[in-house]
Amino acid sequence: MTESDSTPETGSTPFRSGFVALLGRPNVGKSTLLNRLLGEKVSIVSDKAQTTRHQIRGIHHGDDVQIVFVDTPGIHKPRSALGDRLNHTADDARSGVDVVCLVIDGRSGFGRGDKMLAERLDPAKTVVVVNKIDGLDSERVLEQLTAVAPLDASAYFPVSARRGTGVEALRDHLASRLPEGPPWYPTDMSTDTAEDRWVAELVREQLLRVTRQELPHSIATRVVEWEDKRIRVEILVERESQKGMVIGKGGQVLKDVGTRARASLPEGTFLELVVSVDPGWQQDPAAVERLGY
Repeated sequence: MTESDSTPETGSTPFRSGFVALLGRPNVGKSTLLNRLLGEKVSIVSDKAQTTRHQIRGIHHGDDVQIVFVDTPGIHKPRSALGDRLNHTADDARSGVDVVCLVIDGRSGFGRGDKMLAERLDPAKTVVVVNKIDGLDSERVLEQLTAVAPLDASAYFPVSARRGTGVEALRDHLASRLPEGPPWYPTDMSTDTAEDRWVAELVREQLLRVTRQELPHSIATRVVEWEDKRIRVEILVERESQKGMVIGKGGQVLKDVGTRARASLPEGTFLELVVSVDPGWQQDPAAVERLGY
């Protein structure tokens, strides 16, 4: 990674820049929080575990600050080669960052998994974010903050990533924690996610919306052809029976997924979706590697 060639003119105010990792268990709202912190969508969201499978960097540009947020997969007890890789990806994000945000679900409360993760973090560089406070009364929010107080973190913030409550104050605090330095990315860049990966993720996001039970974990997507405005995305599943579920009766599920994913792409994009079977790919380290995880 190289620094940007130019440093913004900020007068007498020192320019600050650095990296902030978002860590937590699955489904605590890290990706929704990232999108809210940036004011735009750079990470797909769903209510399914393992939605985020890569480190996703989103860049916030302020007048005198650049914050590079790193969204990570939810840390969980792995049951497959994919799960092992996702945990490694998330764990790797702890190194080389200036601040770690430990995101906790304020509705389900501070649990054993949160505690185990917190024990691996440096309290001095950890900010605890109690998310999903929308719908909670002040007494319940106070209970959750009291529960995480023993972590001895450097700061605590109750927020609602979905509604935006408390997010601006959190972002301002994180900006104040960064060291002085030049920006890492040009000002017109909001994420470093490659375009082909972003398109594949848009398709997977819509598949997560319509699939149930274990099928979401068995789905992988990748762009296999991109020529001008014609993009071909391969959808991988693990069993032949899953292929039919993804396609749907008369191809309706696949058509709906394509329509919704295309809505986030430039006008005139032709998006072709094909479904293939790669038996047991989640359990095969070589397949996990081949698919870019």
